[in-house]
Amino acid sequence: MKAEEFRRWRKAMGLKQKEAAEALGLKKRVIQYYEKGDRDGRKVAIPQTVALACFAVAKGVTDYRASEFAEETE
Repeated sequence: MKAEEFRRWRKAMGLKQKEAAEALGLKKRVIQYYEKGDRDGRKVAIPQTVALACFAVAKGVTDYRASEFAEETE
């Protein structure tokens, strides 16, 4: 995911930077770095985990419960 794609995702979701941070479990400053694509002149890569979290939020997933996917042992 590139900086512009991340920004488009946030805006398409109708989220302010603070709201996007809360939805993704990040700090607002990290959202700003991701959208800018750099921090103090150094390139900032958006981790795949964040890209996947963006997809999950877009699909309405707000929490993950591993127990929902556990196989029954009986």
